[in-house]
Amino acid sequence: MTPHSKQPLSPHLQIYRLPLSAILSITHRATGVILALGAMILVLILSTAANSPETYATIHQQLDTWYGQIFLLGLTFSLYLHFCNGIRHLFWDVGLGFDLDTVDKSAKLAIFVSIVFTVATWWVATRMAG
Repeated sequence: MTPHSKQPLSPHLQIYRLPLSAILSITHRATGVILALGAMILVLILSTAANSPETYATIHQQLDTWYGQIFLLGLTFSLYLHFCNGIRHLFWDVGLGFDLDTVDKSAKLAIFVSIVFTVATWWVATRMAG
């Protein structure tokens, strides 16, 4: 193919669909990065709480906003998805669940359980907050 050809390279993203397992693999890495950033923010929150009530109130005020709540919701979902996908990998490490049907079902199960755990966590948290 010449460099000036109008034909796309094959396979290209317009026709090639990544399998769910590949998407979850990429997402697993992304959630790991998100959790690392979340851990740094947790250290920031704890250090402001240890510093003074005024500095903690500033951080708490930001987390109480709509964008702070979305951030915390995403962090919670990232935690559960990373956890559930990690369990899939533990099964794979011992040689279980490699057939394509099981891989697809376990991927869907990991996403479903992550959503259920996230909703349950936020439901309990809102009930406890009053």
